[in-house]
Amino acid sequence: MLIAVPDRARRGPRAAFRAWRARRPFWGGLLLALGGGEILLTEKASLKVVMHIGMQGLAGYLLPTLMLLLGLLILFNPSQRLFYSVTGILVTLGTWLTSNLGGFFIGLLLGAVGSCLAFGWLPDQEPRVSRRERRRQARAERAAADPGVADRVEPVA
Repeated sequence: MLIAVPDRARRGPRAAFRAWRARRPFWGGLLLALGGGEILLTEKASLKVVMHIGMQGLAGYLLPTLMLLLGLLILFNPSQRLFYSVTGILVTLGTWLTSNLGGFFIGLLLGAVGSCLAFGWLPDQEPRVSRRERRRQARAERAAADPGVADRVEPVA
């Protein structure tokens, strides 16, 4: 008895994860969520390390929590990435005032880079082809057009 196994299951979990990751702004959402997590962790620093606890501490916890939530929303609902990324950059910039200078700049930079990556992600973009691959394809096309070209040696630039 033969059982039909889907192609995705045959490839394994790593290939399934890569296919899932390719359909969303993965790195943007991950960096935004990591930035929010880092800022939340710096809120728990000792008072000798803390530089600024803004607005009685409430906004200091609210904004990084929103960053974390927006990063997860970008990962799991990529169709709304533009709204989430614009909101993410505004919230990230707000942590400068409310949360130890944005988690001592680390969380601020992670959140800003993640928001920009999510904003710039294009869902229907073709994967990039390396220069080496483009050269190989061009050589194969020339060789198919003129069989004598394959015998000649071309310098690699």
